[in-house]
Amino acid sequence: MLGQIRRSERDRFASLSLQLAFFDILDFPHARLGAGRAAVTCRTNAHAPRRGDSAILGGLSWRTSTPATMPSFQNQDILELIDGASRARIAPEAGGRLLSWSIGDTSIVFWPDAADWSNPAKIRGGNPLLFPFLGRHRVEGRIGFWRDGEGAVRELPMHGFARDLPFRAQTDADGRGVTLTLDSSDRTRAGYPFEFRFAARYRLVDGHTLDVTLSTTNLGDTPLPHYAGHHFYFALPHVKRASAVLELPPTHRRRQLDDGSISAPEPGAPRYTLDDPAIVDRFHCLDGIPAEPVRVLMPGRRHAIEIDLNRPGSAPWYAVTTWTEAPGSDFYCVEPWLGLPDAIHNGLGLQHVAPGATQTAALRIRVTPLG
Repeated sequence: MLGQIRRSERDRFASLSLQLAFFDILDFPHARLGAGRAAVTCRTNAHAPRRGDSAILGGLSWRTSTPATMPSFQNQDILELIDGASRARIAPEAGGRLLSWSIGDTSIVFWPDAADWSNPAKIRGGNPLLFPFLGRHRVEGRIGFWRDGEGAVRELPMHGFARDLPFRAQTDADGRGVTLTLDSSDRTRAGYPFEFRFAARYRLVDGHTLDVTLSTTNLGDTPLPHYAGHHFYFALPHVKRASAVLELPPTHRRRQLDDGSISAPEPGAPRYTLDDPAIVDRFHCLDGIPAEPVRVLMPGRRHAIEIDLNRPGSAPWYAVTTWTEAPGSDFYCVEPWLGLPDAIHNGLGLQHVAPGATQTAALRIRVTPLG
């Protein structure tokens, strides 16, 4: 039995092929979306691992009792989740990052064709995982520092360290889901002196729906402070931004000021066009648990993206942040957050997980057609 797969053997997977059978239920410009359980059959050559073997790819281990593929993408080791025409690419080593999600030829989550992998955290694309803190925190004007309850000042990068560290990956038996796990270590304790297990789970529910769950477990004996979040880069060509619309449940709007403080709340609107400069780098703070999903309508792309933030067993989401980099950027970020920047000091959304407890924050992303 072949027990381990090394990088040098990556090319031996070139002959791996998937035979996919799925039911069509939804039309898209370039694809039909599969529904129900995807039927997946793997054919491998004699050098590939047999079903049930223990595999290690890029120093990270998971079981190969799953049909999830383990290809190379932009010369990086990744894994793919597949359900019919729906395909999600994930890089466990690069911060457990969702790189892209596509349905047929339609890109849903954006990833650049030419990505600079020398600094993955700075790539504009995918979904960087923000943990243990998100946004900018500062002490006496110094960004990237925070003060703990004992008065000690510690250094922690913007958006935390999770996006810079390798995760373990455990795929589901049907190849449609994966759980990515990061444990506390010497690399995390200097800037964040807590024992934890942080996990992100992605699962293709069907050919047009992606479930995403964050869980934070306190493995120590003191309360664990955190405020995690997502940074989804949704594909939207800049020439189609003016026709795209953001629909929100009841919110109030805030932003981070130059001195790091958070602005006073102002009334939020139920709809914005995504070419509105007033919503770039703005926090849409939810007025309670939303009864309706966040929706991004993209008539120029003939689909809408729904983000359901009211999932069973989930901690309440605090805000949805909107951001894009420049007028010519071909993406727009819609980011569910558990707190606001500098919550470790201002308390806006600061979470505390009790010793031995686990907190879960879940959402569902669904893509639907527009006529």
